Amino acid sequence: MRLIVGILVVLVSVFGGYAASGAHMAVLFQPFEFIIILGAAAGAFVIGNPPKVLKGIGGMFATLLRGPRYNKAAYLELLGLQFTLFKLAKSKGNLALEVHVENPSESSIFAAFPIFAADHHAVEFMCDYLRMITLGTENAHELETLMDEELETHHQEREQMVSGIQALADGTPALGIVAAVLGVIHTMGSINQPPEVLGHLIGGALVGTFLGVLCAYGLFGPMAQSLRNIFEAESKYYLSMKAGLLAHMAGYAPAVSIEFARKALMSDVRPTFIEVEQSTANLQPAAS
Repeated sequence: MRLIVGILVVLVSVFGGYAASGAHMAVLFQPFEFIIILGAAAGAFVIGNPPKVLKGIGGMFATLLRGPRYNKAAYLELLGLQFTLFKLAKSKGNLALEVHVENPSESSIFAAFPIFAADHHAVEFMCDYLRMITLGTENAHELETLMDEELETHHQEREQMVSGIQALADGTPALGIVAAVLGVIHTMGSINQPPEVLGHLIGGALVGTFLGVLCAYGLFGPMAQSLRNIFEAESKYYLSMKAGLLAHMAGYAPAVSIEFARKALMSDVRPTFIEVEQSTANLQPAAS
């Protein structure tokens, strides 16, 4: 919704202000300028990005429309899951986690936290590192290094998508100039035409520059920034898991471990200490 509202504000402000000044809207309708700029931008996008990014174009716009997938309730559930897992490990040993880690789809613990269980990547991340703990990994520093490497790889994959849209924002002003130059060439080829025809041709050429700049700074640039902000917000979900797992490995009590995890979250979605305490107090004990 925020994406749609933002685009509408940009378009209404630009075209509404233009129309309100008494200018003629019809002169802005230059379909060939649109084809030159947006077609060249699409081609450049295909050239500059790997197949994974190209296949994910639909998902990018879905993400922009949806916004961050995790809200306060999702983070509260995540902390509750970690508390349940860590409490089971503390009371019955890390090996008690093995049955849940090996078959998360059949785990009674994961089933009790549906938002988390529906997130394939989050389940895989949690289970992979819990599995390593059940197998006897004891060096928290080595595990932290491995987590950082995985999270950095995940960040780089997402950054490719952001960079793809940012490249459009950086390139469309220049493509607008290309369209404008072609329009000027067309105008010079029609120099024997009357002034009203030449004026229309020159106006059409300038529309190319206008369109390129508008797409860059009114659409593609803000979209890239919005996508970057969404990905950075969602990365906190994994950083919270990392903080909780490392605190558990350090030997802290479950309540303390999830406090480490809670502190990794951004303030606008971070549950308070009291909210977490009340939520975990209502959790059912996990069966081994």
